[in-house]
Amino acid sequence: MLTTQGLKRVDVIYRRIDDTYIDPTVFNPKSVLGVPGLFEVYRQGNVALANAPGTGISDDKVIYAYVPKMIRYYLSEEPILPNVPTYLCCDPKDRKHVLSQIGKMVVKTANQSGGYGMLVGPHSTKKEQEAFKEKIKKFPRDYIAQPTMALSRIPTIAEDQLKGRHVDLRPYVLFGKEIYIMPGGLTRVALKEGSLVVNSSQGGGSKDTWVLRGDLKV
Repeated sequence: MLTTQGLKRVDVIYRRIDDTYIDPTVFNPKSVLGVPGLFEVYRQGNVALANAPGTGISDDKVIYAYVPKMIRYYLSEEPILPNVPTYLCCDPKDRKHVLSQIGKMVVKTANQSGGYGMLVGPHSTKKEQEAFKEKIKKFPRDYIAQPTMALSRIPTIAEDQLKGRHVDLRPYVLFGKEIYIMPGGLTRVALKEGSLVVNSSQGGGSKDTWVLRGDLKV
């Protein structure tokens, strides 16, 4: 990496683009997002990519429903934090429940991200709900559903006033020889009033996140 003090070695790259775009010499030759030659450097073990190529399978939202079972199977432990109840539309029993309660559910496309391809039941119209029902019936494997969760709200400057906006917290955990939870995280905020979608691609923003240690006196 070229810095103001000359070249500096890069040990880890935090990857935010699809596999096919990371290196035009190996994958999509038309990609202008990736770095030519990067995959060969990665293959030789001279740089780490997080997330590694091929890990996109774990980004399929259907996997989320199986996380508790994965913990029990691979670790022989019980999950410490419970999952949000997740209904798989490819399961006939789950699908029947989702179709009957769609006005109360958040329906998500299994293989999309960024807040795309989803329906927030309580904030949707009957027409939108019926359209999603047809999609679920036609392509059940492509959809999951979860109950609408009550996200926390924090004061946010909206134009010239402080108003409440929904937020979520994404902590960062480093997993090597030991597990280290970083003293901070990413707080994503929905900038649209009443919105439960905090993704930046849907107009969301972010806030500094502080972790205070010891007694706090106000």
